[in-house]
Amino acid sequence: MLPPSRAQLGLFFILLFPANIIGLWWAVGSPLVMEPNSICRKMKRLAGKQAELCQTEPEIVNEVSKGARLGLRECQYQFRSRRWNCTNHNKYFGKILQQDIRETAFVYAVTAAGVIHAVTQACSMGELLQCSCEVIRSRSPPHPIAGVGTEAWEWGGCGDDVEFGYEKSRQFMDTRQKKGKSDIRTLIDLHNNEAGRLALKNHMRSECKCHGLSGSCTLTTCWKKMPHFREVGDRLLERFNGAIKVMGGNDGKTVIPVGHSIKPPDQQDLIYSADSPDFCNANRKTGSLGTRGRACNSTAMDLGGCDLLCCGRGHQEEAVVFQENCLCRFHWCCIVQCKKCTIHKEISLCL
Repeated sequence: MLPPSRAQLGLFFILLFPANIIGLWWAVGSPLVMEPNSICRKMKRLAGKQAELCQTEPEIVNEVSKGARLGLRECQYQFRSRRWNCTNHNKYFGKILQQDIRETAFVYAVTAAGVIHAVTQACSMGELLQCSCEVIRSRSPPHPIAGVGTEAWEWGGCGDDVEFGYEKSRQFMDTRQKKGKSDIRTLIDLHNNEAGRLALKNHMRSECKCHGLSGSCTLTTCWKKMPHFREVGDRLLERFNGAIKVMGGNDGKTVIPVGHSIKPPDQQDLIYSADSPDFCNANRKTGSLGTRGRACNSTAMDLGGCDLLCCGRGHQEEAVVFQENCLCRFHWCCIVQCKKCTIHKEISLCL
C-alpha cells in the first residue's frame, strides 16, 4: 500500500515504521532543512523515548538533526559514482525507504552513525549540559603509538564520551513498534542501526600527549577520540558491498541468511531482504531517478565509468564553459584577491 501524498507519506512512516525515525526525516523533508522543533511536531503522535527526548531534551534532538545531515552528506559522497547516488529528492527517497534493499540498509546505518557522532562531539565541545568529556574508567593501556612510550602514562585529557552518544542514538532511533511484537522489517532496521553505531563505537582511536621538562616525555596522557566520519562511511560502504540477504526465522524474532553456504550476519554486517532495482531508468514506484544525463568517466572501467553508469545506453561528449577563481593572492591584512579564469571542459553524459 503506497501513500498518495507527501503528508500521508510522513504519517505512513510514523505509524508503520516507528522503529526508526529516519523515514520521517528523509521522506517528509530533507534533514538539511528539518529543524528539531519540526521533528518533534511530526512526532507528536509517538510515545516512548522519542517523545520523551523531544519534551525534556530538545538540545539532544538538535544534535540528532545534525547527525542526520552528516549521514546524508556521507551517503551522497560514498554513492556519488553509483547509479543510485543517494539523492534526497523527497518523493523518490521515500520509495527507497519503503523497501528492504541494500541501499536502505546503508541509509539507516550511516544515519545512526551520524547521530552518535554528532551527539558525542557536542558532549566533547561542551555544548550539552547532560554530558561532557568521557568519565575516566579503569581501562587497559592504549595500543602503542609511534613515538609515544607507555612506561609512565595515564588516561586523561578530554576523551569522547561515545557511550553517551551511543545511548542517545539507540533511545531515539530504536523504539520498537509494540513491545513483545516484531517483524522482519523491524528486525532489519534495528540490526542496521546497530551496525552503523558499531562502525564508529568499535573503532575509537587513542590520542596521546607527552609531558615533561625540556621536551622530555616523563608522563604520557592519553584519551579516546572518535574516528573521522569519512572512515566510518568507508567502513559502512565495505559492509554494503558485502551485505547479506536474510529472511525471517520461524520464531519471528531472528533473521537467517538466504542460502545454505552464507554465514549468519554478525552485528556489524548490513542486512536486507529484497533485491535492489537496477536504477537504470526513472521509476517513481521503485524510487529510481535513472542515470540519464548523469556525468560519467569515459575512460574508467569502475562503477563510475560510462559503460556501467549508463547501463549500456552509451554516452555523449558535451563542452561546458564555466568560471572559477584563480591566481589568488593574499594581501596584508587580511584580504585574498583572485582573478576569474574561464575554463573549457569536455564532460561525458549518459544517454
